[in-house]
Amino acid sequence: MTTPYPFSAVVGLDDLRLALLLTAVSPAVGGVLVRGEKGTAKSTVVRALAALLPAIDTVRGCRFACDPAAPDPACPDGPHPIGGPADTRPARLVELPVGATEDRVVGTLDLQRALSDGVKAYEPGLLAAAHRGVLYVDEVNLLPDHLVDLLLDAAAMGRAHVERDGVSVKHAARFLLVGTMNPEEGEPRPQLVDRFGLVVNVSAPRDAGQRAEVVRRRLAYEADPDGFATRFVAAEREYAQRIATARAQLPAVRLPDAELDRIARVCLAYGVDGMRADIVVARCAVALAAWHGRDRVTADDVRDAARLALPHRRRTDPLDPPGTDEEKLDEALAEAERQAAAESDSASDPGSDPDPDPGSGSDGSGSGPDSGPGGDDPDGDGPPDGGGGGAPRNPQDGGGPQGAGSAAPGTGGSTTPQPAEQNGAGQPEKAGAVASAGPAYRTKALRITARGDGGHAGRRSPAFARRGRVVGSRAPVGKLAGAPHLPATLRAALDRAGAEAVRPSGSSGASAAGVSAAGVSAAAVSAAGGSGAGASGAGRVSAGAARVRVLPRDLRESVHVGREANLVLFVVDASGSMAARKRMTLVKTAVLSLLRDAYQRRDRIGMITFRGADADVVLPPTSSHEVGVMRLAALRTGGRTPIAAGLRAAAATIATERRRDPRRRPLLVLVTDGRATSGPDPLRVAPALAGVSTVVVDCESGPIRLGLAGRLATGLKADIMPLEQLQASVLNSPAETGRAYRRAA
Repeated sequence: MTTPYPFSAVVGLDDLRLALLLTAVSPAVGGVLVRGEKGTAKSTVVRALAALLPAIDTVRGCRFACDPAAPDPACPDGPHPIGGPADTRPARLVELPVGATEDRVVGTLDLQRALSDGVKAYEPGLLAAAHRGVLYVDEVNLLPDHLVDLLLDAAAMGRAHVERDGVSVKHAARFLLVGTMNPEEGEPRPQLVDRFGLVVNVSAPRDAGQRAEVVRRRLAYEADPDGFATRFVAAEREYAQRIATARAQLPAVRLPDAELDRIARVCLAYGVDGMRADIVVARCAVALAAWHGRDRVTADDVRDAARLALPHRRRTDPLDPPGTDEEKLDEALAEAERQAAAESDSASDPGSDPDPDPGSGSDGSGSGPDSGPGGDDPDGDGPPDGGGGGAPRNPQDGGGPQGAGSAAPGTGGSTTPQPAEQNGAGQPEKAGAVASAGPAYRTKALRITARGDGGHAGRRSPAFARRGRVVGSRAPVGKLAGAPHLPATLRAALDRAGAEAVRPSGSSGASAAGVSAAGVSAAAVSAAGGSGAGASGAGRVSAGAARVRVLPRDLRESVHVGREANLVLFVVDASGSMAARKRMTLVKTAVLSLLRDAYQRRDRIGMITFRGADADVVLPPTSSHEVGVMRLAALRTGGRTPIAAGLRAAAATIATERRRDPRRRPLLVLVTDGRATSGPDPLRVAPALAGVSTVVVDCESGPIRLGLAGRLATGLKADIMPLEQLQASVLNSPAETGRAYRRAA
């Protein structure tokens, strides 16, 4: 539909509308990230914002939207005189699709023309089109890493750079960045989230009347878009006028020192990192004051700005569950007020004692696990919440856990191997027990050794890619897709010229002697856009009396080897043997560490568990690593060990994913002690996993080991890695890691 849905016709979503309006008033706030489930009008509201933005003046004929009052001195279409001819046009809303290429985002340099004709033909990209407007990224969490890097650079510097084979193009790219995402599909990189000034969580209305009104307006809009928009012309005009007025008033708004001090205290109490949060809250508070027509920032402005700008900056671990913690924010605001009042009282009454340490207050706030601003358990391994499977923690004294799970007298020190489905005390493991994971550590790199085709950029396995180490060259299929390989291009041109010289005379290579080795150096200079001695134009080179022209069919593109992302499928043994001797705590810690490693390497993940008589796909392949952490925390143990069922489920999951995405290669991580006590022999399932790269993490512990995991790895043609050797962190020495492993075992 050509007529956009009116901004003023949106029902509810007050925080989202306010955040968008504030960034329209002050683009320096830094943009908006909208998080919400599907069908919550995220895209509708963002697209409606463009109609409210004031029109802009641009230099006539400039493709980069230069301001005639202050043109960009480095504009590729410049230089432009100040105050020259200008055109007025609406501010643009430019959409960046998830599948866009790098050339489409930053612009395209026609390399064929640059090599053959010596012409630097540059076509601006989406960043240039969004200059002084809005850049909208739908499903921003699915944006490829290399495009995320481009956005981060442009947002930080306000300029876009194109660097290609000795040709450099720079232009201004200042835009309002707005992104929408569905949290079910995974979280974006923390660096990208931090670049957004404000983050808003939206959800569908829970009131029946509001839901009915949403449907009523949507149906009316679809039936008659122009007529529906006409009903809201006055409201739209009022919004646009208010934005223009607030923009004009923005420089006159004053931020008092008291409110600036309040902002600093709130950010400190909330536990954010860096200074970007303080700056964004200050800018947002100023924009709020201008939006409400005030000439100074108030405490209410600071509170509202903090509510929009702080919650997404508090995550210290990328795998922490995201979302707004209103209670913690209220505590931080109250703490800032209390500290300011205490300092004010102390300054007015020098003889009075300062307020006691907030961590030991009489209200009990310092005695619980949530006493600090972060509310974190300092040990990181507290008892599990619910489920009845956890026992109270006890100091490590060389013996087993005390209490109900203690070994009976005379059996606690026995070294006799216990049955697989019994715990360390020789008692059957209670089915459904839940163990907590310890702090994650840095793991050794698990990779697929064979090279892939680079279908998905990432950081795990070697693959042919558009970036990385140059290992060769090839003739392009159609248009040149990557960087040209100049030596190979010149060799192809020389070979073609030699063959053409031989063909008319019928003689052998002597007729090609006019193309000498000295000509290669001149060709390199000429093909790169320079003017070698005796060359009559770019792409031409003199070698004695002969001339060689680089033609499009001579072009060769570079072949790069980089890294790709994979599907990492975890198949975890959750049987009773894994719960014995607190082994499941070590297993969960290892899987949690591997999940973090997969997040850092941009992999998709999946998780299958097996216990009892069957296997469960607890997490279908997804990019949401946070969901994987939550499913791992809820993992229960007990029962027998059906390894074959787990492998069958893994084979079926991989087959389904290959049909969906044939270019993403799977890496199977099997976490087990290899002791199959239920179902058929797991090696009977091995043919179904032929060709799948597999790593078996051996969880067997104790002084007597049967080596069943190693036998299973041999049958699967997999690599084997003992659990105690998985850690690669420098925080603990191998000896300390081994001692901790043996203590827990």
